[in-house]
Order: sequence, then C-alpha cells, then structure tokens
Amino acid sequence: MREVAELNGDGIAAELRDAVHLLNTALGDPVAFKPVDWSLEAREKSDATLDKGIELAASLGAAMKYPTVTRLLSPNQVLRDRLGLSVIHRPCRTYPGVSSNYTGELDIQVVRVATGGTYEDAGRRIGYHSAVSIRIMERTPVEHAAHFAFRLAERHRRQVVSASKYTIQQAADGLFEEVVAEVAKEYRNTEHRRELFDALLAKLIIYPGRFDVIVTPNEYGDFLSDAAYGLIGSIGLGASAAYAFTPSHQPNIGIFDPAGGTAPDIAGQGIANPSGALEAYGYLLEYLGHYDMGPKLVSAVRDCIGAGEKTADLGGTLDTRQFTEAVSRRIASR
Repeated sequence: MREVAELNGDGIAAELRDAVHLLNTALGDPVAFKPVDWSLEAREKSDATLDKGIELAASLGAAMKYPTVTRLLSPNQVLRDRLGLSVIHRPCRTYPGVSSNYTGELDIQVVRVATGGTYEDAGRRIGYHSAVSIRIMERTPVEHAAHFAFRLAERHRRQVVSASKYTIQQAADGLFEEVVAEVAKEYRNTEHRRELFDALLAKLIIYPGRFDVIVTPNEYGDFLSDAAYGLIGSIGLGASAAYAFTPSHQPNIGIFDPAGGTAPDIAGQGIANPSGALEAYGYLLEYLGHYDMGPKLVSAVRDCIGAGEKTADLGGTLDTRQFTEAVSRRIASR
C-alpha cells in the first residue's frame, strides 16, 4: 500500500473523492490516502492550509487533487510553483457513447510545458492605449517535457510532433524547437517532426490519425487539449497529470486531477460524473507502478460510457455511485 496526499476541494469534490475511495476499496486498497482540506473555506481561514497540502504532496511524491474554487490565489498555480511541476500530460481520446459533432476517432497525448509562455507574466498597461507582456521559455522545463513525450511515444506509436509558432516567435519558440530536436537525437527509434501550431489544429481535425504524442509550450498545450476535448464532446471529461522531475528527467512528484470544475449547481446531489476522477486515479495507479491495474481502470471507465452505463450529463441514468459500481464490476470481470 502506498501513501498518497489527497487534496480535497469544493463543490462536487467530496462526491468525486467518495467515488475514488469506493473503487480503491474494491481494488484492495492499493493506495492509502492522506487527506488535507483544501476547500476555499479552509484556505481562507489559514495560509498554512496550502502549505500543509504542498508539503505532504512533496514528501509522499504523489497526490490526488480535486476541483477547487479560485478566488484570489489559484491552488493549481501554487502547486506548480512550489513543487516545480514543469510538465502537464493530458490524454485526449474519443469516448464511445458521447455525443459530438465530430465523427472521427481521436487518440492523442498532449504534453505541455507547464511553465513560462505568457502565463507567468501578468503584463502591464502602458498608458491608455497599450499593454505589454513578456513571453518566457526556459531550457530545463522544455527538456523535461521533451523526454517525457519521447518516453511516452515509446509506449504508443513512436511518433512525436512538436508544435509552436517558431517562424514568428523565433526567440522563445525557436528555443523550444531547438531543445526538442536535441532531445529527439536520444530516441532514434521514434519519429519526430515539427508543425506550426495553427496548422496543427486544422490537421488534427482533418487527419487525426496522423498524430500520437504532441509536445507544446504552455499556452498552446492549454488551447490544444481543450480544443481536442471540444471535438470529443466535453471539456469536462478525462483527467490530467502534472509532474516534477529529477535532474535526469525522471518524474519524482505526480499530481493527478480530473478535468472539469466544482459544479456548485449539482454539489451534494450525488449525480456528478466521476469518470474524470476515476481516470485520474487510474493514471495515479500507473504512476505508482500498477501498470496493469491503472490502464485497466481507465479502459473500464470508457467501456461503461460506450455501453450506455453513464451519468445524466452524458445522456444516461446512473448517479455517481451507480456509475462507480459499474466501473468496478467491469474491472472485476476482466
């Protein structure tokens, strides 16, 4: 049994947590969760609340994080800054049984540099008519992202695309592409090519099968993953993971969380869709070394949705607990 920090949040966070606990018990308790209350109320009462969660995640090397309300300080940004989380990984795959205007099959892995870009500079106004912000790119986080992307591709279709605006942003995006190309030389059996980011978005819609792992700078990865899930049918589906790394580019801290927000309008009703939280738990298990159980869990979530066993937001009839139990049954039958 491995101890993992549990960063509890707001709105439907408690229901998502309960779903993960139910599945963890059904799987024989491979994880011992160590909870910290990260609700807005707890964070506003004491600054030590954030510190406690961050220190616990750092000491244990892994955490499940649930949706949190941001009023002034973003818990997600604090986590990234304090733990040195430099890479975000978000799998984007078509869900059978989810209605969408897009009829193609999508199966890509988005690897995003989690630092720099324009997100780390709030910018400033210059008089009435102008404003300016600085775009930042650092070599080390790009190295982490590139190594992660190529190692991920070795387990998939051995293809990495780096996407940026390197013809226009020649300094920042030029450095990004330079670093990825250097790292690519260490992975001779994996194809690498670069694409202009705007062209990539169009090609992804027209030729989705051409892409496997896509590594991008910070804001581009944010745009790409949301666009991909828009094609899939819901940006609230799925999950992501954020990682910190050793100097040799090995992940040493992993934070796992579902997509989607706190959904205060349905909080406490027991009808929240837990699929993202369950997938995040599956990625956590894989990170902890459960290479069979983790992917099996993620597949079970998708199979349930494809078979029509789904929550009301996806057109089904199951509540949170019923969906979790359906996933548990599918895992047990395999």
